[in-house]
Amino acid sequence: MAEASPAAAPPTPAEGARAGFIAIIGAPNVGKSTLLNRVVGAKVSIVSPKVQTTRTRVRGILITGKTQVVFVDTPGIFKPQRRLDRAMVAAAWAGASEADEIVLLVDAVRGVDRDTRAIVERLKQSRRKVVLAINKVDAVNKPALLALADPLYREGIFTETFMISATTGDGVDDMVAALAGRMPEGPWLFPSDELSDMPERLMAAEITREQLYLQLRKELPYKATVETERWEDRADGSVKIDQVIYVERDSQKAIVLGKGGRQVKAIGAAARKELQAILDCQVHLFLFVKVRENWGNDPERFRDWGLDFKA
Repeated sequence: MAEASPAAAPPTPAEGARAGFIAIIGAPNVGKSTLLNRVVGAKVSIVSPKVQTTRTRVRGILITGKTQVVFVDTPGIFKPQRRLDRAMVAAAWAGASEADEIVLLVDAVRGVDRDTRAIVERLKQSRRKVVLAINKVDAVNKPALLALADPLYREGIFTETFMISATTGDGVDDMVAALAGRMPEGPWLFPSDELSDMPERLMAAEITREQLYLQLRKELPYKATVETERWEDRADGSVKIDQVIYVERDSQKAIVLGKGGRQVKAIGAAARKELQAILDCQVHLFLFVKVRENWGNDPERFRDWGLDFKA
């Protein structure tokens, strides 16, 4: 992963090149990040069973034929309570407004909950045409799927409906092929070898934050954030990464550290394994846990995530 840069000698429109953005929106925890990783064929967005895992827009880049498709994984859309929540929801809607196509992802098991209903109503008000993707179809029988899809389609905002499973891949290729065919003509937007435009330092912090979500219980992950303070490329090809896990109180610090430091060591070991697979090199990861009260209202954190502090 690297920061976005102009593509080197991409196909030109005269040669039939196409490129565009597709925003994946939906309620929290409906499988948006899993879908993004599936279509790109690599891990570019962190995933956990907890809602509101994605805090900012994550772009995954797919090339199919002469078309470059940039999928945008957005934070889950819900009724915000905190400043960070408001910024995340604003980022999701901004990603949708800027995209060439929008995919509304609906959890087939959960159905149309309050958050999904609110999203549909806002889309109707905006008069945007949207693709409906019903996810987790492998967990629901066909009559239930039809009962879910039919009233949604009759809302009048959906151009097509796809039944998919982001986990198994069922139906995903057909949806991607249909969406790629709708991309506008034009040169590619990113180099052909890029899978994401997320900077490596931020990606590494996200991988560690994912382990916080997976290994810690209850609400603590929402009270913590991770920053990459130092990145050193070593002569032997390895990478040394220093990261800080920030929490809001001393009691939370104790939970992250665990007895004898065992918990933070487990988090670091799992994150290191993921990073080595992604970066394809040996990773020396050092984690430090610090207290920073009210970090969720720090404008600098919002800047790092590409979020609007004033949203």
